[in-house]
Amino acid sequence: MPIVNLIDASSAPLLLRHLFEGDDPGPIVGTLAQVPELCEPALPFLGAALGPSGVSLRQKEIAILRTSANLGCRFCTDGHTVVAADSGLTLAEVRALRECPTAQEVFEDPDEQAVVVWIDAISTERGWVDPAVTDAALAAVGEAKLVELTMTIGATMMLARFASAFQLPQPDELYERLGGLGIDPMPEPPARPVASDTGTLVTITRRTS
Repeated sequence: MPIVNLIDASSAPLLLRHLFEGDDPGPIVGTLAQVPELCEPALPFLGAALGPSGVSLRQKEIAILRTSANLGCRFCTDGHTVVAADSGLTLAEVRALRECPTAQEVFEDPDEQAVVVWIDAISTERGWVDPAVTDAALAAVGEAKLVELTMTIGATMMLARFASAFQLPQPDELYERLGGLGIDPMPEPPARPVASDTGTLVTITRRTS
């Protein structure tokens, strides 16, 4: 169960009711709708960063799925596994992006190899990127597309932490699709011991109700 109540059509603020007309907009919108003044400007940005553009859908899904897996986000990784498969990635490529530390080796296109290495540098490292990684990525996609892909990576990092923090759920239908692909859902994060105010270690477990 999510940490906060998800807004739906019956509880949506007046300014956001148009988002809940027709199909369910999903748990990210349902959570953001708790704060209408944040939800309204956030959604166009996310649509531009993650949606169709001059960067191919295949390249965007490589960036989104790899970043989601690097950050350990179950919601984003499982959701974009299906989207990536629908976007033309092979099952081997999808599995590598989800699971393999050297996922770039599965890709045949040298430009895509350079992009995967760039994604890993942005989503797992700190500070400036290795100049050799930067040069390879620029040669692969050019300046404009690298800027856009990097914004896609950054937006995905933000959403991955957001979705994990609030333990957002995916529908059962998604896991049926994963099963059809022969892919297991990403494991839930293990319980994490933290120090209490008294210095005693306590265990934080995932909320289930």
